[in-house]
Amino acid sequence: MRLISVPLGAAIFCLVAVLAALTASVSSFAALRPSTIPAWLQRHVGDGEGQISRVVLERARALYQKKVSEGSVSNPCYFAMDATRPGDLGNSVLGQRYYVICEEKQIFRAVSSGHGGGRNLKGVADFSNGRRCAKNFGNAMDSELTAGGDYMTAETKTSFKGYYRVGAENAVFMRTFIQFDGEGEAANARQRVIGGHPAALLRGMCLRKDPSSSYADHDGFVPFGKLVNYAGGRSNGCTSWSPADAEQIIPLVKNNPTTLYIYPESRDIAAVARAKAAGQALSAAGTYWNASCLKEIGAPKFWPKKTLEPIIAQYKKDHPAPPPQPVPICKD
Repeated sequence: MRLISVPLGAAIFCLVAVLAALTASVSSFAALRPSTIPAWLQRHVGDGEGQISRVVLERARALYQKKVSEGSVSNPCYFAMDATRPGDLGNSVLGQRYYVICEEKQIFRAVSSGHGGGRNLKGVADFSNGRRCAKNFGNAMDSELTAGGDYMTAETKTSFKGYYRVGAENAVFMRTFIQFDGEGEAANARQRVIGGHPAALLRGMCLRKDPSSSYADHDGFVPFGKLVNYAGGRSNGCTSWSPADAEQIIPLVKNNPTTLYIYPESRDIAAVARAKAAGQALSAAGTYWNASCLKEIGAPKFWPKKTLEPIIAQYKKDHPAPPPQPVPICKD
């Protein structure tokens, strides 16, 4: 058998040509493959108002599919939240950044949701957030901050909060709370009493005599206050919805747990902060933040509990809370 000698340069050229052809074929195949996100849902993907950003949806779907495959979730719907988006768009318009997705029935809903307001420990540490955009995130006890990551909805609890006036009548105010169980950095969600609830409460509380009420105390008094809807405000770290949206969301998970993915996680916050410090575009850095809020906050910050909890504990020690005052008797 006669061997044919091929110059080294020609051999390398042929090898490069073959690799290029294979790469082109693989790229063409990848381009032809359909997205794992179904077409009806793909139409809702984007960074505009009422849309869900791709990274948020991909992580939310991955979490949901994982829990379904493990057998811990059978709910046909799952949730996601993008806490980098604005909560208040101005002129009494709220930002849509909490998502309800039911793929089987092709349902996609974007609603408003509050973010953790944080705290300003004056002279010590300021990790507070404005009404519109969240700059500070964290998982410390008593920080009142939102912590991104993987969550599961757990039990629901409905509690009597008091009475309030509706026209000439008194109405009972009951509020339902959905407990969240977190994973990873959000694993202390239950300890922090983090969950979801309507953005409504009673303020200006006083006690009114009403011994016939089933909610009366041993002296025949019931709590009475003014009902306040703070859907456009901030929370203590929980996920809060407008009362109307809560009426739609809570029944979806009562006795039927599902997943909730909240963006951003600490890794996302660190990546955005690095890109900002380097003057690099977020898209080039392979990360994401809502452009409007990023312009407002400058750069986000994550406060880990190992750093923040000792600061909060010392502040409490140095600034003890005043003793609780008894609820006054209503004057009318």
